[in-house]
Amino acid sequence: MIRNIVFDIGNVLAGFAWKDFYKSFGFSDEVFEKLADATVRSPFWNEMDRGKLDDDQLLAGFIQNDPTVEKELRLIFQNITNMIVRYDYAIPWLRELKERGYGVYYISNFAHKAHVECREALDFLPEMDGGILSYQDKLIKPCPEIYRLLCDRYHLKACECAFIDDTPANVTAAQKEGMEGIIFHTLEQVKAELEDMLKL
Repeated sequence: MIRNIVFDIGNVLAGFAWKDFYKSFGFSDEVFEKLADATVRSPFWNEMDRGKLDDDQLLAGFIQNDPTVEKELRLIFQNITNMIVRYDYAIPWLRELKERGYGVYYISNFAHKAHVECREALDFLPEMDGGILSYQDKLIKPCPEIYRLLCDRYHLKACECAFIDDTPANVTAAQKEGMEGIIFHTLEQVKAELEDMLKL
């Protein structure tokens, strides 16, 4: 029986709108692609979420990926507030699940800078029963340890948890740890799949 719903944050409870954020600066298509390759498309992006480097070290790493866009990278990372977008449905959805008696938790690959600068888009966090932001515990999905840590920290049984994430590899990893899993495509699809799962 499912007693707890465990959510990813980016593109599930809030939007990870990096494309719109980058485009808001009016860069050319060529510069946009270079910025994407130097940051979110680079393996080094994971180091933001892993939380072992400070902001200056992270920026230096992105610049090293492509020094030709150093000026643009510095401009972008002055403030990333608009990289995370608030989803109006997050709080009502969480409250509805809690009113029905379910625990609601989160496991998210998340950077310190985003946590600090995007707080307005994360207004649903106080509604939740707990969770893990990767930078705080130096673990990132889909490492199995991050799912185990959630269960240990909050005394949860993996078999009583349903995990929702928009990245298939993260869902697969949760399932290997004994959780039920749902890949997020649309809100309507996830709600329907979750309701079917909760009936079992």
